[in-house]
Amino acid sequence: MKKINRKKTARIISLLVLAMLFFINKAFRHQDFLSSDFQDKTHLVDYVVDGDTVRLSSGENVRYIGVDTPETRERKSGGWVYKPMPFAEEAKAFNKKLVEGRRARLEFDVQKKDRYGRLLAYVYVDDKMVNLDMIREGYATIYTYPPNVKYAERFLEAQREARASGKGLWVDVGEAIPASEAKDNIGKVKVIEAEVVDTYISDKMLVLKFKGGFKVVMFKDMLFSLPNKARRSPDSYFRGKTIRVYGAVKDYKGSPEIVLGDPSQIEICLYSRK
Repeated sequence: MKKINRKKTARIISLLVLAMLFFINKAFRHQDFLSSDFQDKTHLVDYVVDGDTVRLSSGENVRYIGVDTPETRERKSGGWVYKPMPFAEEAKAFNKKLVEGRRARLEFDVQKKDRYGRLLAYVYVDDKMVNLDMIREGYATIYTYPPNVKYAERFLEAQREARASGKGLWVDVGEAIPASEAKDNIGKVKVIEAEVVDTYISDKMLVLKFKGGFKVVMFKDMLFSLPNKARRSPDSYFRGKTIRVYGAVKDYKGSPEIVLGDPSQIEICLYSRK
């Protein structure tokens, strides 16, 4: 009887191992499908969701790597309502002009999907990178999020050009404003200059706090680009300093904030008291 049980047990284990290998192989084949088949072929862009997201005819949603455009919707009571931020419709319209109804080629970086299941890609139409065009023409700001940083320097240079030329989002930036005025400029790209009154650091981010509830959010992966002193103790390094930061002002739970897409968006003012 014991021999029979052992045989049954061995058979069950073998079946479980085979099943596990099947699913592992399926997962790797899916990754190969994304990395090779998707990159080697062109895909029809069926619909433009907003300035930085499109849907392919295959049903896959694609989020552009390295860029961020104003939102057309706002989450409310567990759902979404149409409430476009300033320049959101212009960014969507420009994206439609570039890709809707056309065939596009996708190039992937290290991370191929986000937590929402969207493909993360550099999108090309007629060998022109759409991500780069969105930034260069001022319809998007850079959003550098590791590990997908392959073209970060090119995006940063394109943004400098757009800002210098006053294109799109940069047309109404103007001079630096105090943190107290941030709440009146939700959805706009602004330069804000103020003293950091407090900080908060977690495993994922560093948050700089200012009077009036304004915040600046920096993902910890960006800290490697800061001076040595800032990397060792970023919370104490920024606290009490006057900084100048630029970017799109967004609303988060009733408070204005700027989420940095690149470390170059922030600088310490020379006359800071620390």
